[in-house]
Amino acid sequence: MTEHNIKLSDLEGLDLEDFDPAEYITSDEAAAAYITQALETNDAAIFAAAIGDIARARGMAEIAKAAGLGRESLYKALRPNSQPRMETMTRVLGALGVRLVAEVIGSGETVAEESVAIPKRVGRSVAKKAMGRRVRVRGKAAVV
Repeated sequence: MTEHNIKLSDLEGLDLEDFDPAEYITSDEAAAAYITQALETNDAAIFAAAIGDIARARGMAEIAKAAGLGRESLYKALRPNSQPRMETMTRVLGALGVRLVAEVIGSGETVAEESVAIPKRVGRSVAKKAMGRRVRVRGKAAVV
């Protein structure tokens, strides 16, 4: 808190109440909006903290069980400054009933279909279904 020359000791006498975001996440829509705002910060720690707040709001033990994790493992994965694996985050998000989606930002440049590499594991049938959709490829919009 030194950005504004305020120290934690300066706040002690102000009789401030603790704020817990988990108390305000009372619906699926509120959870989705909270996650979206956390993602917009582009800060992994804020994103993990938001997931932790939602998990606490819904019951950490219940979410851990639904995600196939131990409760303590979930707390550890979502603690400040942790760097949880993507697999862990997707399992927790699934347990919360939330999925992440990608959307194109800005108009961006389009690139030719031939220049978009489709991983072999995706397969041709999936690639054919995706033809004509705009996607973001390493910072550029692409038509695949």
